Amino acid sequence: MLGFLFNERECRELDYVLKKEMDEMLFDLNDKRIDPDIKGAIESRYRVIFRMYARLASPKEISKYARNRMHH
Repeated sequence: MLGFLFNERECRELDYVLKKEMDEMLFDLNDKRIDPDIKGAIESRYRVIFRMYARLASPKEISKYARNRMHH
């Protein structure tokens, strides 16, 4: 476990970067042309990024990026 201290501007930047990354992964997960094995790897990475984002964001913001576990 690592700990980081961020100032307000750094938190906003991290929030932005994580949201952009999740947006890109959601786009790829909805692309029918991408191989299911690749989608599995993207899904795994999405869960990690989402957990990071959940530490910074409000519940309302988190709900925008929450994925249904059955939605593979």
